[in-house]
Amino acid sequence: MTAADGRRVLITGIGGELAGLLAHELEADDRVAYMAGVDVTEPRVPLSRTEFIRADLGNPLLSRVLDGTRVDTIVHLSLTATPRQAGGRTRMKEHNVLGSMQLLGAAQKTGSLRRLVMKSTTAVYGSTHADPALFREEAEPAGRLLEGYSKDALEGESYARALGRRRRDVGVTILRLANVVGPNVDTILSRYLSLMVVPTVLGYDPRLQLCHEVDAVEMLRRATLGGPPGVYNVAGPGIVYLSQAIRVLGKACVAVPLPLFSGAAGVVRRAGLVDFSPEQLSFLLFGCVGDIGRMRARFGYEPRYSTPGALADFAAARDVNPMYDADTVARAERAARDLLAGWRGALSLLRPRP
Repeated sequence: MTAADGRRVLITGIGGELAGLLAHELEADDRVAYMAGVDVTEPRVPLSRTEFIRADLGNPLLSRVLDGTRVDTIVHLSLTATPRQAGGRTRMKEHNVLGSMQLLGAAQKTGSLRRLVMKSTTAVYGSTHADPALFREEAEPAGRLLEGYSKDALEGESYARALGRRRRDVGVTILRLANVVGPNVDTILSRYLSLMVVPTVLGYDPRLQLCHEVDAVEMLRRATLGGPPGVYNVAGPGIVYLSQAIRVLGKACVAVPLPLFSGAAGVVRRAGLVDFSPEQLSFLLFGCVGDIGRMRARFGYEPRYSTPGALADFAAARDVNPMYDADTVARAERAARDLLAGWRGALSLLRPRP
């Protein structure tokens, strides 16, 4: 394929880290003839041949941009998970939901369009005590139980599917990414795990599934340039428990009783440390893990980083400063277990004998 007949790609949210990294990869691919990026902020990653278009998704001129650039592929990466950064929950919903609706409405009328790739999240499955060990893509999303970013993502998915039904000539690929970590991305989870003292919920130890930024970008690249349409979970194999993640990072944690945790999260949010939103509490109770078998089978992609490997690389690359070294944390855990065992032994002596 020559540059003249190569793909013409438009990426939304080009000011974000993942979008910039993806654009950088696509610029080096001779199968891509033209690149454009749409956002209200300029790309953070240096780009050489991506045309930057400063516009909001709700801008009525966007349909003219799609027609004028004759793009055949749209990569929608503009969903935001941080209410504070968006200017509040109302503005965040307008951007995520109404922006997606207007973008895909304009895309439906774009005659040159042949492919839509949308970044979503495994958070659309929700997080409850009754969850299966692994969520497969055909599982019914939590729907009415969702709030905030996860609900926005699910609504965005519905608009993407509607486009696919109305335009049978457009292949629609939805990538449900697990929590992304890495040296370049800044997410709610990465900020949470970087706190000097990590608040957890007393009595709960959720399973975490992570996706390294390298694997996220590679799957987005493959979906942009080819690959079968459909819905795919994207993550590294394996899990870590939150307690294990905190131990790997050498952090201290404080276990907060559930009725008080929302207040503690509010303090962290108001301090500007982590943009916690109320709906994320359920994730810190139960976690969420997606099955990546479909990604492996249909895309033939094996992630470079497992979930534990992604966590280790995050710790090394971001130079997360541990409050205690791993040996100290392990000794403290053993001492706590020994103390608990001693108390159990003492209490057993006080029980009346039959």
